[in-house]
Amino acid sequence: MKLGLDGKKVILTGGSRGLGRAALELFADEGADVAFFSRSAAQVEETVASLKTRGHVVIGEAFDMSGEGYTDWLTRTAGALGGVDIFVHNVSSSGAGGTGDWDMTYRYDIRGAVDGCNALLPWLEKSHSASVVLMSTTAALETFIQPAAFNALKAALLTYGKQLSQAWGPKGIRVNMVSPGPILFPGGNWSKIQSSHPGFYEATTKQCALGRLGDAAEVARTVVFLASPASSYTTGTNVVIDGGYTKRVQF
Repeated sequence: MKLGLDGKKVILTGGSRGLGRAALELFADEGADVAFFSRSAAQVEETVASLKTRGHVVIGEAFDMSGEGYTDWLTRTAGALGGVDIFVHNVSSSGAGGTGDWDMTYRYDIRGAVDGCNALLPWLEKSHSASVVLMSTTAALETFIQPAAFNALKAALLTYGKQLSQAWGPKGIRVNMVSPGPILFPGGNWSKIQSSHPGFYEATTKQCALGRLGDAAEVARTVVFLASPASSYTTGTNVVIDGGYTKRVQF
């Protein structure tokens, strides 16, 4: 299937590893121009070099959400790309090891989404296939381990995204959410849990109907499809990608 992404301009936050990196690779493979940031300068440099082998425009920069300048980075990068068709809000306190930190999670996961969408709205309004994807989690949908900032604020993100899809629909901008379950990739949280808490890791694996944890590419494929013109009539939805880990019935 052709996703219609050739020449599209994509900004994705937090993209040097894991789900973000996998999505960037797929966007680039589909012919999109991509821009991203990540905290690690070394990881950014390696990611840019890898993505450029695919022959498209790649902008990568080391940036830490704990500092100032987020919206400035977005507007500057949108200008450098020559527009924005797709915004994927992927940066999160989870990647920074702050799932229990309320201030960090609010700044990264909520304000990062709100400020990012508002900053990029002028570019998205000019696109003929504008799309936003907000990354949430199954921890926002069912009770998970213990009360945590990450769980609660990712649930708030789902409400924000749903309401934004209604507000921006008349502008021709689609807004969707993706909620991954336990996903295993090198350096990620579940990789660390596998080493430090093998009993919990095995118990979680057994709760997945498919009998295994997912990998980053399995989530990224859905993110890229949902963001693409191939999914042009989908907005306001939350796609759960968890191998059957959650047990609720969603009507």
